[in-house]
Amino acid sequence: KIAKMKTLPNDTKKKTITMIVDAVFDEIRRSVRKEGKFAYPHFGTFAKRKRKARRAMNPRTKTIIKIPARNSVVFRPAAVFKDAVSGTLK
Repeated sequence: KIAKMKTLPNDTKKKTITMIVDAVFDEIRRSVRKEGKFAYPHFGTFAKRKRKARRAMNPRTKTIIKIPARNSVVFRPAAVFKDAVSGTLK
């Protein structure tokens, strides 16, 4: 969708835009993996969070299964981003 935005110059190639966007997301992934978080001002912060091992029940068979500990990613939007989405930012 970003590569098809109308606000981009007409001579911008879709392939070039796709490469730039992919590079940005690769850097976000690298930062979260190595440093534990990636913050972008006025947008938000991606952070790595450890989840503990736990037990759960399979609803079909009613057997208890063990879910191992793992890392997950959380996103905390910046206040400016929240306001823009909710419509309170002018």
